[in-house]
Amino acid sequence: MTGDSQDLKVRAPSRISFRRGRRTRPTRSRRAPEAALLYRLNGDRNPLHADPRVAGRAGFARPILHGLATYGIACRAVLRTVCDCDAGRVGSFDARFSAPVYPDDRIVTDMWTDGDVVSFRCRVPDRDVIVLNNGRCFLARS
Repeated sequence: MTGDSQDLKVRAPSRISFRRGRRTRPTRSRRAPEAALLYRLNGDRNPLHADPRVAGRAGFARPILHGLATYGIACRAVLRTVCDCDAGRVGSFDARFSAPVYPDDRIVTDMWTDGDVVSFRCRVPDRDVIVLNNGRCFLARS
């Protein structure tokens, strides 16, 4: 790897059908309004997640939750619902960010299983928006 951007290969999930497979029971998750501030403890100083003025200048109504937190919420939902909380069952996990999440949003994760593939999306019903889309978790073979 030379550090050139050409060396970075980013694989975004392609559009998938959520009607394939068996639908599981959706999970619901809510974070405290201060959730975005927790990342400051890990050294993240991005004011977009803490300062309402910066968030406003960036076009958001208020500070937004970190994408990593949203991604983690989705992964935890799959782990709890499909994998019996066994992280070793996750072979790979991909999703596309499609809308911002605010720290106090209630996130619903919809999942469909089809063999070793779990398709999922996360939505915020209070704002009628899908925030993670085209998600796929490939389960590791035992």
